Amino acid sequence: MKVSQVMASPPVCIAPNGSLAEATRLMAQSAVGSLLVIEDGALRGLVTDRDIALRGMGGGLAPETRVDAVMSARAVVVDVDDDIQVAYRTFRRTGVRRLPVLREGEAVGVLTIDDLFLDVFRRLADLLGPVAWSVLREPPGPVSEGGASYEL
Repeated sequence: MKVSQVMASPPVCIAPNGSLAEATRLMAQSAVGSLLVIEDGALRGLVTDRDIALRGMGGGLAPETRVDAVMSARAVVVDVDDDIQVAYRTFRRTGVRRLPVLREGEAVGVLTIDDLFLDVFRRLADLLGPVAWSVLREPPGPVSEGGASYEL
């Protein structure tokens, strides 16, 4: 499976000179916890709700402060065509929770730990679905409770 099959796309982006207030508004409107910082089509960094809360306004900076003052400039990335196992290894190795996804150097999406959890749950449901249906089709047997046995 490829990263492109699990990632969120398109990414929500902001320019480096965007304000913390604008970033907060964008995150709230888009229901995301991070924004890719893009300048002239190139990824310059990543700003998270945590960056804003701790280093930004929570750290005493004004809402008009530029995003590039609190963003993480060294974003760890994956390629859109990478196998999902590359993303798993990257998350494990780096400890980050979000990976910008690139295609030929251009940001095309974001892959989060939550995206991988959802993928795992979908796979588990696909695997357990037939088992669950076979259990549901079997008539219930006797139930034993506190030494007493009875039929349902």
